[in-house]
Amino acid sequence: MGLSFDPDALPLPIGHFIGGRLIAAEGTIDMRRPSDGHAHAGCPLADAEMVDQAVESAKAALKASNWAGVRPRERTRALHAWADLIEAEAVTLARIEALLSTRPVGLLVAGDIAVAAEQIRFFAEFADKEGSGLVPTDDQSFGMIMSEPYGVVGAITPWNVPVATAAWKLGPALAAGNAVVLKPSEMTPFSTVYLAELAVRAGLPPGLINIVLGDGPTTGAAIAGHPDVSKVSFTGSTAAGAAIMANIARTGIKPMTLELGGKSPQIVFADADIERAASAIATSILANAGQACVAGSRLIVEAGIADALVEAVAMRMRDVRPGPTWDETSRYSPIISERQLRRIDGLVEAAAAAGAECLIGGRPFDETGYFYQPTILTGVDRSSPAVREEIFGPVLTVETFRSEEEALALADHPTYGLAAGLYTADLSRTIRLCRQIQAGTIWVNRYSRSRDHILPTGGYKRSGIGKDLGREAYLANRKSKSVLIGL
Repeated sequence: MGLSFDPDALPLPIGHFIGGRLIAAEGTIDMRRPSDGHAHAGCPLADAEMVDQAVESAKAALKASNWAGVRPRERTRALHAWADLIEAEAVTLARIEALLSTRPVGLLVAGDIAVAAEQIRFFAEFADKEGSGLVPTDDQSFGMIMSEPYGVVGAITPWNVPVATAAWKLGPALAAGNAVVLKPSEMTPFSTVYLAELAVRAGLPPGLINIVLGDGPTTGAAIAGHPDVSKVSFTGSTAAGAAIMANIARTGIKPMTLELGGKSPQIVFADADIERAASAIATSILANAGQACVAGSRLIVEAGIADALVEAVAMRMRDVRPGPTWDETSRYSPIISERQLRRIDGLVEAAAAAGAECLIGGRPFDETGYFYQPTILTGVDRSSPAVREEIFGPVLTVETFRSEEEALALADHPTYGLAAGLYTADLSRTIRLCRQIQAGTIWVNRYSRSRDHILPTGGYKRSGIGKDLGREAYLANRKSKSVLIGL
C-alpha cells in the first residue's frame, strides 16, 4: 500500500476522547496545514469543566478496572496488545499525523509509529519487574519500601513529534498502574486521539486514557492545577515549563517531569572522522527541519579542520528539497506555522545584523507552505541571537576553538543543558569531557537517539527536571513509602 494520500479527503477524529469514546466537539482553534498553509480544521478547546470530566473518568476507570491492583503481568499483556494494534494501524496513524504536522508520511511508519509501539512495549515490561523491596534493619524490626502508582497523571505533549512523545508519557504511566489525562498540542492533536482509540480497541479499560484538546493557558493549566491530578509530565518550551511550575505552585504541590528547550553544542576535534561527523551534524539539524529540542544547532569545531568540516556539512544541507508531508517521497519538513517561520527568519536577520555571515540558506523557500532553507551562520559569538536563542529551525551556527578548555567554554550555554555531541577518536578526552559538559545527554561520534529506550532523556539547567524514557521514567510514575515493623 502506498503511503501518499489526498489531504482534502482524510477523515479526522475531531473531538475529545473521554471514558473510552470520542466526544465530537466543534473546532474553535484555527489549524493550518504547514505543507501548504491551507486552513484545514479547527481544534476543540476543553475548558476546566471538560478537564474535570476527564479526570473523573480516569478515577472511575482506575476503580472499576482495579488497574493498579491487578497482577502486573496483566498490565503488561494489555500494553503489548495495544502496541500490536498500533503497528497494525500504522498507515492510518501516520496519515493522520502527517496531515497537520511537520512529519513526512514516508518517515512515520518505520520511524515515529514503530518507535511509539516499541516504547510502549519497553515500559510494559517494567510492570512486573520493578516494585517494593525489603531493606536491611536490625533483628528486632522488619523494613520495606512500598511502591505505589500516583493515581491520575496529567500529561502535556508538544507538536513536533506527537505520537512518539505521547508514548513517552502514556507508556510508563500506564505500566506503573496509573490513569492518564493527556493534552496534545492544539497544532497536532488528532493522531493522539486515534492512539487512545486504539488503546480501547486493544482491550485497555475505557477511561484509563483520556485525551482533552485545547491550548496551554486554558486546557493545560486546568490539567496541571487540577487537585485530583497527582503528577504532571510535560514536554515543550522552557517558558511553558516555567508557567506550568508556577501554576502548580499556585494550586498545590505535586511532582512534575519537565523536558524543556535546548541549544545543544556539537564539539568536533581534529582527530574526528570528518565525513562521519559531517553526516551526523547535517542530519541533526535537517531532521524535522531543526524542530527538535535536542537539535544540535551549535557547531564548535577545532580551527584546523573548520573549513573542511563546514563545507562537508554544507554540501549535505544544500541538496534538500521541500515537499508536502502527505507525499511519501518527501523527506524535508515544513515549519509548523507561519508565525514560527517568521520568527526563524527574524532571528537569522538579527544575527546577520550583529555580524554573522550566511554561508548557505538564510531565507524561506520560494514554495507554497512554511519551508525554511537549511542555513549555516559563521562569524558568530556568544552574544549573537543565533547562539543565545533556541531557534527551533534548520539553522546551524559555527564557532571555532584551539584548545580543549576553549571548546568547553564555548559549549557551555547560560540557559540550556539538554544534549551535546562530541566527535573525537581519543577515549581519554571523551571521558574527560563527558564529565565536564553540562548536558543531560551526550552523544559521542553520533548525534541522535537510538532505539535503546533504556537510555533516559532530560536536561540540566533550564532544560528540565526529571527524565523521560529509561527506568527513571517508570519510577517517576510511582511513589514510595517506608514501612518499619517492630517484631
